[in-house]
Amino acid sequence: MATSGLESVFSIAGFPITSTLLATGVVDVVIVLLVVTVRRRLRLVPGRFQGTIEAVVEYLYSTTEQVAGSRAPMIFPWVAIFFLYIAISNLLGLFPGFGTLGFFREHGFVPLLHASTSDLNVTLSLAVVSVFATHILAIRTTGLGSYLKRFFGLNPLLLFLGLMEIVSELTKFLSFSFRLYGNISAGEMVLGTIASLAAFVVPIPFLALEVLVAVIQAMIFSLLTLAFMSILTETHAEVH
Repeated sequence: MATSGLESVFSIAGFPITSTLLATGVVDVVIVLLVVTVRRRLRLVPGRFQGTIEAVVEYLYSTTEQVAGSRAPMIFPWVAIFFLYIAISNLLGLFPGFGTLGFFREHGFVPLLHASTSDLNVTLSLAVVSVFATHILAIRTTGLGSYLKRFFGLNPLLLFLGLMEIVSELTKFLSFSFRLYGNISAGEMVLGTIASLAAFVVPIPFLALEVLVAVIQAMIFSLLTLAFMSILTETHAEVH
């Protein structure tokens, strides 16, 4: 029986290193290599690789611009990095070796690498970063006074609505983290079950579906971040 990504593979100075933490390091390395490769291969006439990257970046930026308008340059980096990290993490988790290479301990099999987004701790951390970044941008853009007016007021009705807004903001931690974690974990379980029944050919359609799910889930997380950042950074003049 395989253990979860929370299982410690080894430890450094007493700090446990889990398979999902190792996978996070792999994703970080891939992103850095991707950036370096793109910078070195920039051409006026883009090749297939550069064209693909430019198409993704252009789509993300144009979408951000359509939603956020003049605030696009401020919001776009967050949208792009969330999409890149989650998409690459999800896709790498489908590669051979993720979840299958490891070693056995007395309580079960411990994978060396495990898709980081299949760990609730990672998805919750992403949710925390997204929500806190949204509110920090809101304060910087609208000012502390206007920001607080969204949640607090002397009018009892406005105060009640503000409290509902606070509850809504808190639920984002759950909705962001559990949506991503649930979809990726469920996909891993399905692929594992299918592969155990038939190791060849049969899993291919399910693998193709998981590739689609991996990209869609990254897009959902980044676009929801975009929507919330756009709403909270709207000034009074823009609303009216």
